Amino acid sequence: MSASRHPIALRLERQVGEGTRLLATVMALPLIDGIFTALIVAGAVSDLLGMVEVGLLIFGGSATLAVVLAEMEGSRRDRVKNVLLVGALVVPLAAVQATIAPTIASVLDMVIFERFAALVILAIAAKTASATVGEYLPRPSVIIGLGLVASFRPTAFEFGFVADPMFVVYGTGAAVVGVSFALAVAGLGPWLRGNVDIDRFRFGSAVALGVLPLTILEVGPITGEEPLALIVLAITGLFAFNPEGAMDAPSEDADAAAATDGGEPDDPFEEDVEDAVERVDDEESTAPGSPEGDRAPWL
Repeated sequence: MSASRHPIALRLERQVGEGTRLLATVMALPLIDGIFTALIVAGAVSDLLGMVEVGLLIFGGSATLAVVLAEMEGSRRDRVKNVLLVGALVVPLAAVQATIAPTIASVLDMVIFERFAALVILAIAAKTASATVGEYLPRPSVIIGLGLVASFRPTAFEFGFVADPMFVVYGTGAAVVGVSFALAVAGLGPWLRGNVDIDRFRFGSAVALGVLPLTILEVGPITGEEPLALIVLAITGLFAFNPEGAMDAPSEDADAAAATDGGEPDDPFEEDVEDAVERVDDEESTAPGSPEGDRAPWL
């Protein structure tokens, strides 16, 4: 991955490839692992605030940002079209899972299951922040499976279908929010590449994910109605804003101009000579006997 070393996106990239296929895998992973269903069952998507939080952090978030900016090729129109194709897959699947979630919740002890739902979000946050830490943590699907076993109530089991229209509305809306986030990133891609530090946004998103379980469990004075995760995510966006990066990120217009430029390319022999001279000067200036030889490498 050229623009970011996102641990989750890198692992998926090795398995499914790049581009649109990778984006589809990243955005559908919460549906495949059962994370989205677990959050609905735990009540994290029971209102408008929860819909936005889950949409931005679970379906959107740093992994989606990194994939759209670093791996999706083509023009802005092509990227938007590919994101819409992914959305056409993710949104209906989210609606189906939101429909069956109340049936699953009817046979579970929610006090126990909510703790496992919070634990799986913390695990995802740790995996997002550090690939090394993520290697020692179980897969989210394993944690959810253990939660289902631990919270299952055999005495309450009754074969029947339970549906809640609001679960379907908010669950589908969360997927729409995530797809809208990806569309915004695809449309603003050239500007975001030069003005947003992707890895800084990744760490901030991990912190926002770590805050989300507090609202699920309603720890201490937290009632679950406070938009703590959204506040952390907004602060993350501010800290990740890096206008100076625009000098290092070429725009699409600049690339097009370079492709159509009829000028002669620079002489590679001259570049090699200049690099050799600069390397010799650097070695002399950092020699043990030189004034700068004892300086720390990061200076």
